Amino acid sequence: MTTEDHLAPSPPPPDLFGSARAYARHRPGVPAEAARLLARTLARVPGPALLDLGTGTGQVPLSLIGLVPSAHVSLVDTGKERMRAAVDRLLPELGTSRVARFVGRAEDFAPGGSAPRPHLITCCRAFHWMDRPAVLAMADRIAAPGAAFAVMEDRSLWTHDADWTRALRALIQSYLGPVRRAGAGDAYVEPSRPYEEDLAASAFSRVRTYAFPVSRMWSPDRVLGYLATTTFAAPALFGDRHPTFEDEVRRLLGAHAALGPLTEESVFTVRLARRPGDLA
Repeated sequence: MTTEDHLAPSPPPPDLFGSARAYARHRPGVPAEAARLLARTLARVPGPALLDLGTGTGQVPLSLIGLVPSAHVSLVDTGKERMRAAVDRLLPELGTSRVARFVGRAEDFAPGGSAPRPHLITCCRAFHWMDRPAVLAMADRIAAPGAAFAVMEDRSLWTHDADWTRALRALIQSYLGPVRRAGAGDAYVEPSRPYEEDLAASAFSRVRTYAFPVSRMWSPDRVLGYLATTTFAAPALFGDRHPTFEDEVRRLLGAHAALGPLTEESVFTVRLARRPGDLA
């Protein structure tokens, strides 16, 4: 196993997502069925290369490393602490695979040295933060013939519709106002168009969509850990009121948990895109 480092041509933007340790511990991973779908795109590729954009703490490559042996894995993220956490989690699992890391914006990525052109490019729960046309243009420049581009997402606890998540969202709004926050001083802005339209306007315009139902059980402490990694409820947004907010969350969720499990029923969506002339 080896690691390589590549430097971004420009400084990464400010990190919005809090502690990498909390991110690795509390962010949900990739469903096994989705990981197997991704692995099948590499089944006939000798020495496959994977590029994971917005890798966070490495959830996507961690789900794939046991299914895709002897791979070259490139990680891209704007957060140095998250990148360190991703590499630390991957190293014990790499075997004969290699990992390279690039701290910077996805659209600025370029393979370093003799790195192979990626056969699979993934972006999980991060595409909405990116300059999507620029990222897709970058992907077209560097991707191997026949490569697939996978955009993945599911709902957050902010958008999930259940009694306990509606109450939780209302509590957050009572502290931070009605608008969903995206870090200090910013409001979250929905993507200007569906991802299908972004892909249709790119070189990766042949798209198949796969939906995987997911059921998750949450504890109050895990919810608090998860919230600390989000842009809409990060501790810094609350200032010195954060301990009080945490106490209220525990009381609120404890009351709901007494009535039944804190369950999240979601759908993990994979949009698997290819260039029109490439074989599936």
